[in-house]
Amino acid sequence: MNGASMAFMPPLANGNPPDWASEWGQDEHGLFVGFTIAGVTQRMRWMAPGRFRMGSPADEPGRDDNEGPVHEVTISKGFWLFDTPCTQALWRSVMGNNPSRFQSPDRPVEQVSWNEAQGFITRINSMVPGLSLALPTEAQWEYACRAGTDTALYTGPIDIDGDGKATALDPIAWYDGNSKGETHPVRVKAPNGWGLYDMLGNVLEWCADGRRNYSSAPLVDPIGETDNGANRSLRGGSWDYAARNARAAFRRWFHPDLRGGSIGFRCVQGQAGPAGGAERSLPQSPRLAERRGAAGMTAP
Repeated sequence: MNGASMAFMPPLANGNPPDWASEWGQDEHGLFVGFTIAGVTQRMRWMAPGRFRMGSPADEPGRDDNEGPVHEVTISKGFWLFDTPCTQALWRSVMGNNPSRFQSPDRPVEQVSWNEAQGFITRINSMVPGLSLALPTEAQWEYACRAGTDTALYTGPIDIDGDGKATALDPIAWYDGNSKGETHPVRVKAPNGWGLYDMLGNVLEWCADGRRNYSSAPLVDPIGETDNGANRSLRGGSWDYAARNARAAFRRWFHPDLRGGSIGFRCVQGQAGPAGGAERSLPQSPRLAERRGAAGMTAP
């Protein structure tokens, strides 16, 4: 395994948070930064560049043929990633409505198509100059989900019993074996090693790109289909999907107009990332204190 070392954490660019940040810091999972809109704060985690093995081996329980062969992928640029799926509270603060079937501010927004997620991204980027959100590519998503691991789950292997359940999922994911037929608030299950919650289960997550047939050749920043109207990738499994679908390598593709109670998304931000340099403590910034709590922007 030759993944990025999240223990080696450089400082943020120029020793200061971006202008849009309402919080930032460092903990056992690495760097984080957050932004606030209308009183709703979304935290993001820094994903350092690195290499990982994408896909699943032929003997992984629950595997589909479209997950192989396993191949080395290099993520050449670091990026920030929402530490949770987009919540209903954040969606409402930006869009002014809530399309979700299972309504609760701290649950993931669902019943959102890929095209509607793009509308959210366009609007939030216009509200917060410099934020520049997007959907992650399928490769970025799996890299972040695995968090330096190469097993079926980011906590280890998966063993699926005769009833289609997997006890290894219970600490980390909501799936059809434990969800009781609905989504659940984010951050209830344990995060992966890089501080990301609900990467497996709760809701499927849209990716920026679509189908890419795997080969064994190593790749740098691979991207699947992006033609207008092309099917887009959904990753991670959901509350109503079986245990076999709540694995890091699981992948499906659907029309960008599809919406459903098991479909949500999280965003990536590729700008204003950490600068290079030796590991050191994060410096204090007087700008942050001035903005913290006062960054409650109002949706148009």
